[in-house]
Amino acid sequence: MARRDAPQPYQYVRQPLVEPDWRRLPGWREVTAAQWRDAQWQRSHCVQGERQLRQVFGPLLTDRFYDELAADQREFATMSVLVPPQMLNTMAAGAPLVPAAFTEAFLADPVRRYMLPVRSDRLPAWPSHPLAARDSLHEAQMWVVEGLTHRYPTKVLAELLSTCPQYCGHCTRMDLVGRSTPQVAKARLVLRPADREEQMLDYLKRTPSVRDVVVSGGDLANVPWPRLESFLLRLLELGSVRDVRLASKAVVGLPQHWLQPKVLAGVERVARLAARRSVNLAVHTHANHAASVTPLVAEAARALLDAGVRDVRNQGVLMRGVNDSPRALLDLCFALQGEANVLPYYFYLCDVIPNAEHWRLPLAAAQRLQEAILGYLPGYATPRLVADVPHVGKRWVHQAVGYDRVRGVSYWTKNYRTGLEPRGGEGPDGLGRRYPYVDPVDTLPPEGRAWWAERAGAARNFDLSELEESE
Repeated sequence: MARRDAPQPYQYVRQPLVEPDWRRLPGWREVTAAQWRDAQWQRSHCVQGERQLRQVFGPLLTDRFYDELAADQREFATMSVLVPPQMLNTMAAGAPLVPAAFTEAFLADPVRRYMLPVRSDRLPAWPSHPLAARDSLHEAQMWVVEGLTHRYPTKVLAELLSTCPQYCGHCTRMDLVGRSTPQVAKARLVLRPADREEQMLDYLKRTPSVRDVVVSGGDLANVPWPRLESFLLRLLELGSVRDVRLASKAVVGLPQHWLQPKVLAGVERVARLAARRSVNLAVHTHANHAASVTPLVAEAARALLDAGVRDVRNQGVLMRGVNDSPRALLDLCFALQGEANVLPYYFYLCDVIPNAEHWRLPLAAAQRLQEAILGYLPGYATPRLVADVPHVGKRWVHQAVGYDRVRGVSYWTKNYRTGLEPRGGEGPDGLGRRYPYVDPVDTLPPEGRAWWAERAGAARNFDLSELEESE
């Protein structure tokens, strides 16, 4: 029997949430608590590039950082810069207020790594996987009307808009969301919002097999509340809809939005109707590191729960240098579950999108992480680590049916058809197929890296089916 006083691999110590003092930064020294809590102040002071960063940080960030940021925007970035003060304030919160030391801490900061990527973050040899794709999950190919992805038999994703209050560098919808960058001319929604929503509701009326609707974007915090409430009330009138999930990174990145009285009053009206109709109404948010979970985040989550939302849940992304250790992941989960009333739900492997290889973890690392976090959290609050496999969907990281660790190719099966396959049959795109998913090339042994290097130049003529055939 193990000694009770033997050290555990992870030692839980309750950590109270902290709102870093924004007044430590030169540009915010005169900002009052009332201004900081004001959603409009937060929006109007979002950082969108070097000029605004210099206004906030003054001499604390040296030209070394700005040069790296500008180079990344020119050469690699798939998302333009947009960071709310709330999120920016969580970066390098305890760093010395001395330029060289602060810049070093800022560059090392895990929240900065995914919100403000710089060129030195990227992998020189393999910034992108040879099979990286702008819409890596083929969501637009599964639109049944503009913005409505019908991927799973009983679930749909409704993208109401293509903007957010913050732009994460690793965004899975980088093909559509945000402003264009030198690397990515963004796709565009073309219908008027009212027409798009009308077509979505009409499809759902005609498709009673859909019981679960994820309402997303972009981010719902950027939808004017009266318009969003009208859509949700109409959605709840459909007797076939039993689950509604509202997706908003702003619970973490701009909690001030969800603390506005007019918004909370609207959430309460929607929640009351959902309760009368026995529909499960939940909010999903996006936190990737414990530092981003602050008292204001907890206050916003509590307010949403008090307004009648069944759950506030977190869907994070596993990223190197951010949350890829058991300690970092468990610290985040305990901050969410124990201090902020946010349920740790999913953590996804970062999708195979362009210039994301420095964030992505190999499947084996995710499997080890899943095993490492078991036993510490309550079972219902232990997040599932998942791979979102193209042509398949979400799969727990231990569900791979095969794994070539030399080439970094795992294989997956599915138990339903999607709109990407022809109707009927068990043909090459049917349920009998094994679908491949790829690890980052730089994590492979020399033999695997060489195998991919041989094919990198011909990537446009090399697709996933060839991986399956070569297994």
